[in-house]
This record gives sequence, C-alpha cells and structure tokens, in this order.
Amino acid sequence: MTNSVLKNTGRLTRFIIRRDRVRVPLWLIGITFFTLIVPIAYNEMYDSQQDRDVLADTMRNPAMTAMVGPGGLDNYTIGAMTTHQMLLFTAITVGIMSILLVNRHTRADEEDGRMEMIRSLEVGRLSNLNATLLVLSIANTILALINGFGLYALGIEGMDLEGSLLYGTTLGVTGIFFTGVTAIFAQLTESSRGTIGFSIAALLIAYFVRAIGDVSNGTLSWLSPLGWVTQTGAYSDNNWWPIVWMIGASIFLFFFANYLNAVRDLGAGFLPAKPGKKYATAFLQNPVGLALRLQRTAIIAWAVGIFVMGLSYGSVFGDLDSFFEGNELLEQMLASEEGFSYTEQFIPMLMMIMSILASIPTLMSMLKLSGEEKKSRIDHLLGRAVSRTRLMGSYVIIAIFNGFMMISLSAIGLWAAASAVMEEPFSFGTIYGAAMVYYPAMLVMIGCTVFLIGYAPKLTGLIWIYLFYSFFVLYLGGLFDFPDWVGKLTPFGYIPQLPVEDMEVMPIFILVLISITLMVSGFVGYNRRDID
Repeated sequence: MTNSVLKNTGRLTRFIIRRDRVRVPLWLIGITFFTLIVPIAYNEMYDSQQDRDVLADTMRNPAMTAMVGPGGLDNYTIGAMTTHQMLLFTAITVGIMSILLVNRHTRADEEDGRMEMIRSLEVGRLSNLNATLLVLSIANTILALINGFGLYALGIEGMDLEGSLLYGTTLGVTGIFFTGVTAIFAQLTESSRGTIGFSIAALLIAYFVRAIGDVSNGTLSWLSPLGWVTQTGAYSDNNWWPIVWMIGASIFLFFFANYLNAVRDLGAGFLPAKPGKKYATAFLQNPVGLALRLQRTAIIAWAVGIFVMGLSYGSVFGDLDSFFEGNELLEQMLASEEGFSYTEQFIPMLMMIMSILASIPTLMSMLKLSGEEKKSRIDHLLGRAVSRTRLMGSYVIIAIFNGFMMISLSAIGLWAAASAVMEEPFSFGTIYGAAMVYYPAMLVMIGCTVFLIGYAPKLTGLIWIYLFYSFFVLYLGGLFDFPDWVGKLTPFGYIPQLPVEDMEVMPIFILVLISITLMVSGFVGYNRRDID
C-alpha cells in the first residue's frame, strides 16, 4: 500500500528539481549573499567594542525588541549583532521562499490542471506532495550548510563554528517548518491565492505573537515558531533546543499534510469556499475593478507591512545622534552636509530605502498583468469589448495608486513613531516631503515594467535585478566608495536629498517625463505584439 501511494516519488522529485533549477539557486544565492555581506559590513562599521556597546544601548527599547527580538545585548559581538539584527528577518525571507515554492508545486499545479495530468500517469496519490516536501527539505538543508560554514569561513572574531552552524541551521529548519505549514494549507484551501494568503498570515501572526511576547510576556514568545528563532541565541547562548522542537513540529506537519492529501478529492479543499454573488457588482464589470479585486489581499498585506516598517524605523530616531557620532564609516554613508544633525542627514538614506522597498508591491501590481497572461486568463477579456489599452491601463492605474499609497504609509508611520520618541520632532511636512520626492523614481520603475510587458514579456524579471541594483549601489555606495555615475544609472540616484539639500524641480520633471515616455511606449508595444 505504501509503495502504491508513493510510487515514482523519486522521478517527481527529479522533475521538480529540474523545474526549479534556476528559481531555487537564485533564492539560495540571494539569501546567502545578504547573510554573508552583513557581518562583513558590521565588522567594518563597528571595529571597536565601544561602538558595538553604543549600538547595543540604542537597541535597548521596546520598539526594537518588538521588531528584532531581545538579542544578546550584554556581550554585543559582531556575531551577536548579526544574529540580533538579521537572523529573524532572514528567517522570515526563508519562510516566504518555502511558502511560494511549496504552493507552486502543490495547489498551483492542481489549480491549473497540471496535477490531473500527472496523476493520470503511474504516480502515487501522495507522490507529488512528498516529492515537494523532499525537494524543499533538501534546499533548506543546503541553505543551512552554505550559510553556516560560510559565516564561519569569514573568520570574524566572535563568530565561532558552533554559533555559525546554529545560525545556518535556524534558517534551514525555519524554511522546513513553513514548508509543512504551506503543505497543510494547500490541502485546506481550494486556490493557490488562498494557500499563499493563509500561509503568509500564519507567518505574520507568528511574528506579531513573538513581538508581543518579547515586549510583555516572554512565555508568549515560545508559542511562536519565530520566537524559537530568536531564542536560539546564536553566537551567545547557542541554545539548540528550539531547533529540536521546530524539527519535531515540522515532522508532525508533514504527516498531517499527507493525511489530509490522502483523504480529500483532487481539486477540493477542506475549508468551505465562500459562495460568489449571483451577479457581479458594477465595480467588477470593468477591468480596473477586476484587477483590483484580484490584488486586494496582497495590497492590504503590503500596506500593513510598509506602515509597520515606517513605525520601526521611526522608533529609533530618538538616539540616532549619539549613535552616529564618532563612527567614521557610518558618517561616510550619510549626506555629510554641515549645519545638519546626524538624524537629519540620515533621513534621505532612510527614505531611499523605504521607497525602494515600497516599489516591490508597486511593481508586483503591474506584473500581475504579465502573470495573468502567462496563465491564459486575459483571452476572454480581450475577446469582449475590452481593448488592450484599457486592460493595461487598468493595471497601470492600480500600480500608480499603489506606489503613492505605499510611500505615503511609510512616511506616515515613520513620522508618527519619530514624533513619539524625539524631544524636538520633525514636522509632518518635512518627513512626508522627503519621502514623496522619491515617488517620480517609483514611476520610472513602473514605466520600465510597462515597457518590458509591451515589448519583452519574457524578460520582465529584469526589473527585480534593476531594483536590487538600485538598492545596492545607493545604500552601500558610500561604504564601497562607488563613483557617482554608478548611482546615476538608477532613477533613485537623481532625487534631491531632502531635507539636507535644496529641492530641485528639474530632475523630478525629467523623471516624470521619462516615466510617461516609457509607459506610452509600453502601451504601443502591448497593442502590437501577440498575446501568449
């Protein structure tokens, strides 16, 4: 019986590996790169224990504890600093990787009809699910080993072998745990959107439960898998017990997912689907309303996340001057304008970071059109009285509005938190203006995406490389002493550094003009090319 339900699991495993031969390595390389580059940068920026102790004092406030966890602040080595500030967010990234990949090979394949074709062959009922679980377990194990030994190979003082392996193992088991979580939701829901939505919701709930527990009641943190992540204390306490508990929980999730998969019908879910309305509302009877309805959940989730990010950054404004003073490398990364405090000089860099992060959901809104085209879901729209211009225009309008909302929420959150912790807070106009001046750069990124959809839909992934390039050269440009022209290859490099620089209208006007030109060109290309 066991052999029949798991028949050809090995072949499906190789098939999944082949399908993800590019996707998985890119995830692993990206996560590993940021994991290894951060302690190197920390070692350069905080070359004395005195600097690290000042940073530790800055972190001793409820807002930072809620954001990144308690951490080993009493002995704030480079290793403890890396664990405190990076481990939790990197683990969340690993969790998102597992959620997206598991959904891709389970509920998404089932929803698109591919699973029915696979199950028509000599394949066991549980083979695909277990092949997916096996591939993700292998990928997360490789991630754990690469990051663990990679951190130790850096040879930084305070980053010993045990702590490095614990750091890497924590990332790997977090990915395995959320592999199990997503596998269960893939059985409970009837759509890939539902699987991703519930899985991401579980991840966010775990984060907020941990945050509340770390600030108020430490016992509550132990109820969250992300609380287990922070309790490992890599490079300080080196507590391996949370790893054991997370592996045990993952095994239970794997078995439970297999049981649910064995007793349900193909294409069905255990959670009852909400019955739709008999007649569509007037809002849904136009392309804008339909596109917005498809993206509603993602937009709301990103809006909450961006606003919380702004609150988190604003919560540290009260101690920034003392934190930056005397640290040459940190001062080198700032605008270095005389007559302004370090906090004021930090605002332009912070707004640049937040605008690039706010561009992620903005570009996702635009790329939703490309995704719908790849799944052949727009043919029936274009077959009706809907022109290509109107269809693409709907997504452009949503992306433009989404970008405005995201950058606004980040600024509002930052201003609200900064006002609560600063003795002499900045005015709302100062913070909001410093943020909104980056909006034209976001419009250029939207324009680039529209252009790619219009002329090279298979190359739309290049926009993420361009966005990453923008972040890397502008955030680390001062540290690595990049020439000015490197930053000028991205639209974010032409933005006036408010409030330490005067407002310049001409660069803003040119960026808006470029964005309009790219969008118009994209519309022309979209109307002329074949639809896949």
